[in-house]
Amino acid sequence: MNKAQFPAIGKISPEFFNHYIYPQLGAKRNDVLVPPNHGVDIGIVQVADNTVMAVTTDPIYIVPQYGWEKAAWFAWHILASDVTTSGFPPAYAIFDFNLPMSIQEDEFEKVWKVIHQECEKYGTSVITGHTARYTGTDYPMVGGATFIAIGPKDKYLTPQFAQEGDYVVITKGAAIEAVGIFSNTFKNYIKEKLGEEIFSKAENLFYKMSTVDDALTAVKIGVKDDGVTSMHDATECGVIGGVYEVAQASKKGIIIYKDKIPVLPEVNAVCNLFDMDPYISISEGTLVITVRPHKVDLLINELKNKGIESAVVGEILPEEKGRWIVENNETKKLEHPRVDPFWQAIAKAFEMKLN
Repeated sequence: MNKAQFPAIGKISPEFFNHYIYPQLGAKRNDVLVPPNHGVDIGIVQVADNTVMAVTTDPIYIVPQYGWEKAAWFAWHILASDVTTSGFPPAYAIFDFNLPMSIQEDEFEKVWKVIHQECEKYGTSVITGHTARYTGTDYPMVGGATFIAIGPKDKYLTPQFAQEGDYVVITKGAAIEAVGIFSNTFKNYIKEKLGEEIFSKAENLFYKMSTVDDALTAVKIGVKDDGVTSMHDATECGVIGGVYEVAQASKKGIIIYKDKIPVLPEVNAVCNLFDMDPYISISEGTLVITVRPHKVDLLINELKNKGIESAVVGEILPEEKGRWIVENNETKKLEHPRVDPFWQAIAKAFEMKLN
């Protein structure tokens, strides 16, 4: 077997994960119910007879250009969004800040105040951590954090639980994160090229780059056979990558109708400007939900009542039926995009010194 290759940029491929990481996960323990899996946002550990702990970890991603408060809000919600795909609210958090020497006390104070406020809002306690400044570190990756949620064993969700016949629902639409980031990083360029109205709508997507409320609202209708069967945060490779990963994790087939995936006009405009395909561009804020058919209308209504738009975009099939995407009345094989165009686009924009 040929060795898996590091991707040029972005997350590792399933092949890399399966070749290097999955075969070597340390000691095997019976209380680890869900170990690391490609396309699964969380690990699950049983901590009591009917109680499990959902755990996830990610970089602390701070972008000073957004302003310290906005940057901290985004950093918190990136981290918390994954753990809430378990169906449980975030209970505990651990922050490891490896900060650059350039950060000042008043700047860190602003960051930490927002993190505290978001933790307080969602009932999350900070239980330990590490904070320091070091040479050789720089924004935006300034450390890492772990979020933990606690709940009943029979209520936790992962993408592995998607069932045949489930409807596939997504919230908000495609490329929410890609456009939210670009419109808050290259403001003047987007205003000049697309006008004030499009820019304003695109910039306002920033505070939609979270699936915390999406996930906590979705599970109110019931879980597993009585409602939502799985949830997945559509980050790297966007909506298409996200739905493929749900099918892959659950070992199911899937059919997706591309024309049913919402793409907001401002998203389409910004993606065209920076040569990004919105359907495969990073989309923190878009939650992929699989739900039993008898609860799909209730799910969409619950989300709408929370101010979260959603759409049915496909269906989970038996594995032997395959994985498909319908585009312009043509059915094609659904493939994982592999490379997210966001990374090349943003690197090029920085090289061009856009602002």
